[in-house]
Amino acid sequence: MAEISFARNLAALAAEMPDRPFVTHNGRTWTAEEFHRWTNRLARVYRDMGVERNAMVTIALPNGAEFFAAAWAAWKAGGIPQPVSARLPKAERDAIIEVAGSRLVVGSDEPSPNGCPVLPQGYMPPRETDDSDLDDVVADSWKAPTSGGSTGRPKLIVSASAPLYDFEASTLAGSDNSWLLQENYRNHLVVGPLYHNGPFIFAIQAMLKRNHVIVADRFDAEETLRLIQDHEIDWMMMVPTMMHRIWRLPEEVRNRYDLSSLRVLLHLAAPCPPWLKEEWINWLGADRIYELMGGTEGTGVTWITGDEWMTHKGSVGKLLPGSTMKIVREDGTEAEPGEVGEVFFLPDGGQGSTYTYLGAESKAIEGGWESLGDLGYVDGEGYLYLTDRIADMILAGGANIYPAEVEAAIDLFPGVRSSVVIGLPDDDLGNRVHAIVDAPGGVDEEELKAFLAERLVRYKIPRSFEFTSGAPLRDDAGKVRRKELRAARL
Repeated sequence: MAEISFARNLAALAAEMPDRPFVTHNGRTWTAEEFHRWTNRLARVYRDMGVERNAMVTIALPNGAEFFAAAWAAWKAGGIPQPVSARLPKAERDAIIEVAGSRLVVGSDEPSPNGCPVLPQGYMPPRETDDSDLDDVVADSWKAPTSGGSTGRPKLIVSASAPLYDFEASTLAGSDNSWLLQENYRNHLVVGPLYHNGPFIFAIQAMLKRNHVIVADRFDAEETLRLIQDHEIDWMMMVPTMMHRIWRLPEEVRNRYDLSSLRVLLHLAAPCPPWLKEEWINWLGADRIYELMGGTEGTGVTWITGDEWMTHKGSVGKLLPGSTMKIVREDGTEAEPGEVGEVFFLPDGGQGSTYTYLGAESKAIEGGWESLGDLGYVDGEGYLYLTDRIADMILAGGANIYPAEVEAAIDLFPGVRSSVVIGLPDDDLGNRVHAIVDAPGGVDEEELKAFLAERLVRYKIPRSFEFTSGAPLRDDAGKVRRKELRAARL
C-alpha cells in the first residue's frame, strides 16, 4: 500500500474495526467509528468557517480527546494544526496567531487579533451535521508547533512533511519511525502536554499505527503509574523531569503498581542525569529504556537503547539515517573526537528539506548546516554526548560552567524536586552561579553544599541558593524559561 492521507487512514480503521477503542480520556473511551464521525462533522464546520488547504488552525486546548479531534478535523478539512498552550497569555497567543495567519482558533472565546473565527473549548458540532467522509484534501504540512518557550517574537516550525502515512513502512511521510512500533495494536499513554512536539508527534504516530491512546490531563507521578497498570500500557514517552518526580515517590508507592506491560519507555526533550537514568534501568531493565535526541526542526535525530547506554553512559546515542552530524569549534573548524563544540546537523535533502520557519530565519552556516544550540562531543565510536546549551552556559571567572551538570548534582540531593541554575552578575567573577532549588519539604543549605562538594569541582558549586516550594520550576514537558527567571532576579 502506498502512502495515504491521515483522513483515509482513520476512515479505513473505522470501516474495518469500528468498535476498536481509539481514544480514552478521564474514563471515557471513543471507538474508532465514534471518533471518525465526530471529526468528520467537525471538519465540515471548519470548512464552513473558512479552513481550506494549507490554512493554519490554532489549537489552544488542554490535553484530552477534544485536542485530538481538533487536529484530525484540521487535517480532514485540508488545514495544518498549529498547537499552543491552553494557558498561554492572550498577548502571546495573539502574536502567534498573527505570525501563523490562522484561519481558525479552537479553544478560545476571545476575538482573534486577525479577525478569524474562534470556537470555544467544549464546542460540539450540531448532531445533524453530515458525518460522512469528506473529499480528500491534503495540506503540504502536517504540523506547525511553536519553538519551545516562544515569547516576544514567536516562531513557528512548519514541517515539510505532508499528513500522509505509509502502512507498509509504518512511517509518517518523510520520516522513519519504524523502529518504534513493531506490532499493529498497542496501548499508548500520553502524560506530556500535547502542544509540545514530542507528545504530539508520538501520540499521532500511535493513532496512525492503530494504537489505543490514553491521554491524561497532565502529568502526576503516582497517577501515571496507575494508568500504566490499569490500561496495560505498552509504550509511552516521558521527559527527565517526569522520571525524576516518579523516582522521588516513596519506594513502597513506586513498587505498588504492576508495570510489566510497559515494553518501551522513551525519554527525550532534555538531558537526563546519568544517575537518574541508571536508577530507571536498574528498576525496569535496560531493554525497556530508550532515548531520542532531536529538535522539532527534524534536521537530525540520535537514538540509543538502554543496553547501549550502559556501555556509553551519558551518551544520547548515534545518529539515525537521514542526516549527517558534525561538531564545530568556536573558530568554525571541525572538532576531533572527544572535543567539545557546537553540534550541527545537515539533512540528506539539504537545508529546508525538513521544515521552514514562520517568524524567523534559519541560522544555517555555510553548506546548510544547522545547530539547535547544543554543545557536545562525539566519541571514537560515533556516540554523541551533550554537555549543555550554548545560551545556558555561564562564564564565571574565565571558566565555562554548564548548568545541566550542576542541576543534575543538586537534583540528586534528598528532598529536591528540581532545580534551575542561572548566572547572575558579579563584580569579581563576571557572573556567579545561582541555584533556584525546588524543595517542597525544605532542605538544609549547608548539608546541600557539603553534598555538592563531593560531586562538583569547587568553582561549579553555586555561590548563592534560593529555595522555593511553590509551583514547579519546570513544566510538564521539562521546559524552563531560564531567561525569565534570570530577568526577574536582576
